[in-house]
Amino acid sequence: MIDEDALRGALLRVRELVDAACVVSGRPPGSAEIVIAGKYAAPTESQALVRAGARVIGENRLQDLIAKQEAIADSVMFDFIGHLQTRKVRDVRPRVRLIHSVDRLPLIEEIARRATGRTRGLLQVNVAREESKAGFDPVDLDRALDTAARSGVTVGGFMALPPVTRDPEASRPWFDRVRELRDRLAGSWSGEHDLRDLSLGTSQDFVVAVEAGATMVRIGRGIVEHTRMEQP
Repeated sequence: MIDEDALRGALLRVRELVDAACVVSGRPPGSAEIVIAGKYAAPTESQALVRAGARVIGENRLQDLIAKQEAIADSVMFDFIGHLQTRKVRDVRPRVRLIHSVDRLPLIEEIARRATGRTRGLLQVNVAREESKAGFDPVDLDRALDTAARSGVTVGGFMALPPVTRDPEASRPWFDRVRELRDRLAGSWSGEHDLRDLSLGTSQDFVVAVEAGATMVRIGRGIVEHTRMEQP
């Protein structure tokens, strides 16, 4: 069970840190969004997230997305932040504001096929070219952007996961690289894609991510797991 007072305090503290990092990066407070990674909270705890001030919840699995939407109805917005199987696009797409993890060409095409009108998503970039991670190789982004443009999908930016590390500063060069890719591609694709969002950073490195230019951070473990009450 979540301690709601502790959760509210944790969310406020994260908001303060995110806003301070926005200022460091030359942006106004509030210009980076906190997406709560829902996998760390059970569906029965969803109401607690809403009461504590969560505004966007990011889910990794369709079944969890459905369960939480049934629990809290229209109280928050939902994003999809996990690996998405092509066959589940039909069920996921109408339920979410944004898919952060568009990681392959067939997925772009399926999202377009299931959309009513032009739709928007983020391309997942395998910025360090790790074999264990999904996402587009940086050199393939132009092809992905072209496929999206022809399919009717507006790419709103990029999502990335840097190599695992305990040192947040070790993630900074990777976040900088994603921002540089975005900046380089934004001009040539301005007529087709807005590329304004960078979904970077999780509980251990979100401050560095925002300082590097993230407009969205995905935080769950650092908020939810640390506010659980001991069961009697």
